[in-house]
Amino acid sequence: MVVSSFAIGLLAQRLFFLGFTDACLVCFFFNLIGIIPVCYFSTFGAKFGLRQMVLSRFWFGWYGVKLIAIFNILACIGWSSVNVIVGAELIHAVNNDVPGFAGIIIIAILTLFITIFGYKIVHAYEFWSWIPTFIIFLITLGVFAHSGAFVNIPMGVGTSELGSVLSFGSVIYGFATGWTSYAADYTVYQPSTQSRWKIFMAVWIGLIIPLLFTEMLGIAIMTATTLNDGNNRYMDGYLASGTGGLLGAVLFPPLGGFGKFCLIILALSIVANNCPNIYSVALTMQVLSRWTVRVPRFLWTAIATGVYIAIAIPGYSHFETVLENFMNFIGYWLAIYEGIAFADHFFYKRSMTNYHPELYDQPSKLPPGIAAIFAFCCGIGGMVCGMSQVWYVGPIALHAGMAPFGGDVGFELGFAFSFTTYAITRRFELSYFGR
Repeated sequence: MVVSSFAIGLLAQRLFFLGFTDACLVCFFFNLIGIIPVCYFSTFGAKFGLRQMVLSRFWFGWYGVKLIAIFNILACIGWSSVNVIVGAELIHAVNNDVPGFAGIIIIAILTLFITIFGYKIVHAYEFWSWIPTFIIFLITLGVFAHSGAFVNIPMGVGTSELGSVLSFGSVIYGFATGWTSYAADYTVYQPSTQSRWKIFMAVWIGLIIPLLFTEMLGIAIMTATTLNDGNNRYMDGYLASGTGGLLGAVLFPPLGGFGKFCLIILALSIVANNCPNIYSVALTMQVLSRWTVRVPRFLWTAIATGVYIAIAIPGYSHFETVLENFMNFIGYWLAIYEGIAFADHFFYKRSMTNYHPELYDQPSKLPPGIAAIFAFCCGIGGMVCGMSQVWYVGPIALHAGMAPFGGDVGFELGFAFSFTTYAITRRFELSYFGR
């Protein structure tokens, strides 16, 4: 229930030129697909008491998981950079005298202050922080509905609509599935006897409701930027300060000073969004090497904070491009990761009883990881064939929409290639190595 989710909804009209109804349908179905792996892997944390990256050793092996850990570190830092830019835009919209870099630093330091003290403080903050944000979003919805500025943009048709749906769907999927690589990190303190269905459904409800609510609200409010009344304050606000300027155009005229207070609360919601990223990046560092385990986790947290501040400041003025490219990167690599993990779990492990968590730190008894890394490379091949970016459009993507951009099917092909390849090659690996 954070403003980053709201910002994703704005891309439907701004980058992909979708109407209101088709954008909401894409939002609904791709979110449903994206959160399933997060919910499923969350059940592993309670069962085994292992963090997600440590758990991944049972699929990628002792050495193969280091590659996955690097991707996860990049994802955690990238997530934090994207999120903190949104918050800085809101602070700038409230007070133009506060430059973007100052807003970035303010939010980053507040996040560091919470995460540096460990899981219990993070959990306590997350437990309550969504409530004021939800209230502000309800106020925003009420004010916008009363304004009459909503425009029911019609759905598109034909090949161009196909490409837009697939490309926006890829962004939605990347955002929804982004918690997969640290899903188990936040259920390890659940009792090992806890019902897996209860955990799955709790995570599902906790994700699907805020994702749909905030993203669809963003889709609806962004339609107001298409008004042709000669003095469109919504478009002016968006061009001046991005997400913050758009929300300011909704809240400031009717609510005045209280509207600015609402925007500050939404800006601070980024802290709740970044806490899991920065907390988990320290856990991920610990699977890279035995020496990284000996470094106190709060030091990794502090270093990661410095890195994402350094990335976010130059990215502030190019937010839309950064957001779209990063969401696609997340969707691509996690789809490949999920394809390998699901193939191993359903074809080879088949049951939770066939995992041996006591072997988590014994390289000679874990899978060699050759099949997993080979499948990961094949997944990258599928991703390249299906990706649609400004700087490169794959041959299959060209046929999934109108030239020259086609439609993005990178995460679908990445998943399919990695899943199929691993399902085949793991059998040979097992027969040769016996583990």
